[in-house]
Amino acid sequence: MDWLNEDIRTLGVGDFFRRLSRHAAEFRPDWIVGMSDTYYGWIANGLGRTTGARVAIDAYDNYEAYMPWNLPLHAFWRRSIRAADLVTAAGPQLAQRLQSHRRGGRPVEIIPMAADPEFRPLDKQACRRTLGLPAEGRLVGYVGSWARNRGTTMLIDSFRQARAVRPDLQLVLSGKPPPEALAEPGVVSTGYVPDAQLPDVINALDVACVVTADTSFGRYSYPAKLCEAMACHVPVVATDTEPVRWMLAGSTDHLVQHGDAASFAKRMLDLLDAPRAEYGPRPTWQDQALKLDQLFSEVVR
Repeated sequence: MDWLNEDIRTLGVGDFFRRLSRHAAEFRPDWIVGMSDTYYGWIANGLGRTTGARVAIDAYDNYEAYMPWNLPLHAFWRRSIRAADLVTAAGPQLAQRLQSHRRGGRPVEIIPMAADPEFRPLDKQACRRTLGLPAEGRLVGYVGSWARNRGTTMLIDSFRQARAVRPDLQLVLSGKPPPEALAEPGVVSTGYVPDAQLPDVINALDVACVVTADTSFGRYSYPAKLCEAMACHVPVVATDTEPVRWMLAGSTDHLVQHGDAASFAKRMLDLLDAPRAEYGPRPTWQDQALKLDQLFSEVVR
């Protein structure tokens, strides 16, 4: 693998594209893959035109929800989806949305999210010691961003109700939660944790909380932290959006209607009393790499 690191934020779109064009002219790829944001979809499409390479675009979120006001960028993104030789999505809801932008050609393929192999069951007490978390008591936790389009405002209310029943319950938060969350009695903050320690955070928990909302973002969101908790065999309570329900195969043991703080709290308590983490077979990175390679071969044929 040859790794070239160019920063679009530093260079700007024009210089970034020109540098990639020079690299691509030297490398002469068979495929160019755009992923992670709208910018990279239409940049990949442009590079495909200049080099003659086939273009694949992969999406794990509804990227248009990141900047809903940027309509010109959305138009470029949709144009690149129409033109791509191959489009892959993290789940069926997102695949259906992307398919609506295509006017023929190969249907959008689904390659589900898979957890980094580092996410696996680990000793709970050892993980708590590593992170300086309380050895005793019960820990529920949320690992992820705080934003209105993720529905995280409900989490503190749910925790407060659950803690009224179990005073030993504590809520572990990573990253940079808002001040009102950190001020809540029973909240424990890890701050930002290095990526290498994120498996420790999840394995330190008795229950992992996954919160998304019925928004233009949440309706197409397949949370990586849900994949990671499942890979660690940690019980999960999650808001019942269509993508999350699909990831959990419709298991009612883990799903709660969004906005229902009382039911979310009750499900936390139920899983603390009777832990359940049987999620069935989960795809691996190797599985998904083989599937993508097969799709590349099918398009070429």
